[in-house]
Amino acid sequence: MAKNEQSPLDHKLAALQAATKLGEGRVAEEALASAEQVVQRAGQRRQLSADHTVVGFFGATGSGKSSLFNALTGQDLARAAATRPTTAEPMAAVWGAEGSGPLLDWLEVDQRHHLQGPPAGADPQDTWARLLGSWRGRSRGGSESSGGLIVLDLPDVDSIAVHHRQVAARLSGQVDVLVWVVDPQKYADAVLHREFLEPLSAHRGVTLVVLNQVDRLSEADVATVLASLRQILAADGLGRVPVHAASAETGQGVEALRQAVAEVAQRRSAATERLLSDVRTAAQALGAEDAGGVPAGIGRRAEARLVDALSEASGVNTVVRAVQQSYRLEAGRRTGWPVVRWMARVRQDPLRRLGLRRGDSRDQARGESLGTDDPRVHRTSLPERSPAQRAQADGAIRAVAVGAGEGAPENWRAAIRRAARSHEQQLPDELDQAVSSAELRAGNGSWWWHVINVLQWMALLAAVAGLAWLGVLALAAYLQFDLPPAPDVEGFPIPTLLVAGGLAFGVLLALLTAPLVRLGASRRARHARRRLRSGIAAVARARIVEPVESEIERYGAFREALAAASGRH
Repeated sequence: MAKNEQSPLDHKLAALQAATKLGEGRVAEEALASAEQVVQRAGQRRQLSADHTVVGFFGATGSGKSSLFNALTGQDLARAAATRPTTAEPMAAVWGAEGSGPLLDWLEVDQRHHLQGPPAGADPQDTWARLLGSWRGRSRGGSESSGGLIVLDLPDVDSIAVHHRQVAARLSGQVDVLVWVVDPQKYADAVLHREFLEPLSAHRGVTLVVLNQVDRLSEADVATVLASLRQILAADGLGRVPVHAASAETGQGVEALRQAVAEVAQRRSAATERLLSDVRTAAQALGAEDAGGVPAGIGRRAEARLVDALSEASGVNTVVRAVQQSYRLEAGRRTGWPVVRWMARVRQDPLRRLGLRRGDSRDQARGESLGTDDPRVHRTSLPERSPAQRAQADGAIRAVAVGAGEGAPENWRAAIRRAARSHEQQLPDELDQAVSSAELRAGNGSWWWHVINVLQWMALLAAVAGLAWLGVLALAAYLQFDLPPAPDVEGFPIPTLLVAGGLAFGVLLALLTAPLVRLGASRRARHARRRLRSGIAAVARARIVEPVESEIERYGAFREALAAASGRH
């Protein structure tokens, strides 16, 4: 095949091969197998002689194709009979022997007759004679590949012998040009049309139909039968296929059939046209279930709803409440009245109870000593997801998959749904890791804690100092020591003012810091929620959204490959 003919075929074969690979597990196995056979068969055919055109004569029992084969070749090569099939194995008439051997081996044709020149008595000026004569002359030169023509007489397509039917079916998928021989009695045979002509309707560019035995009909009947045959062929998708009327017995129409075969062979493009038809047919079969829709994909709102559901199922709200409680508890330990701080210290930190308190030096040191400081191996102690939470998460994943696949064919929608659940087993563990590895700032306090802490201790020291002063004065009076009276301010003794002021200031600080603690807890909770959602969103994108988007991209690539293979662009 010429280089300019190979380029489009190369492109379409590559596209068909790509579509076949992309369609694995998503398209019917029968269509995939057929496409793979086309690619394989095309590769094999193109490695063989590109200068030979292979013409196959197909027909039902009694159609007279063997007689027509003999008439076409001008030789009594095929044994013909009127009442029973006589062609048990394919037979080849070969013009231009050079390079035909490997091609015939591939066709599995053992009976070979090498011929030279046109039949005796043929017009030396017609296309058939000039074509065969040129091959004979070039083969004598021996210095270049002469090319040639191979005409096959094949077993009956409706033979009672299974092997005969199998051979005819196999070669109908291998020859370059298909010549279908019918007779006036069986031209509408259902087997021929349903099992051969209709499935091969895409090959109309390399198909000829011959109504044989017209010598048995009157001229009026010939016209009637031809009209009926063309009508049936149109229903098969072969409305524009050339139809020839011939008689192997009288020679009527044989010369015209020779000219038609010669013209096809002379173009030397029949093999390429046949392969292109095979590719188009296989591509149409691959896309038989493709409605041509475009999947909706996953929008931002759908992804946000998915993250919301996974966050709820992963216990994000529980963690956020724990962050708030932890902040308040730690703030109480650091800024509360020192006398009652012990009450806060005996309460367990809710984040530590959930296995999420890793922010302070004590927890880091403990994790390093136990080898568990790596967040990838850390696990939370969150309660196991409830059935309602699991149902909510499953429903969200299903809704995303269903919505993303809207517009695609059912087989690809199913593939999109499978992609959404492709990491279903690992998802709970990875969501737990996302929660456990989120930076919650649990070990970080607020800057103002230090100021309030200092003030609280100063207030407590003032109250203690005042109590000690008063205690000394009371003890001295009890022992009847004469001490100077304590200094006063506006009539109030300073020790008393120290006690009262220290206690009152400590309580006032506690009351004033309560709103700050609530505000800080809320801000810390919002930060924790953002970080937790960010981690869960990353897991959702990596394990659900990206597989779905990858499947949608695969479907798009499949459709582009089909379009390229079928010639739509």
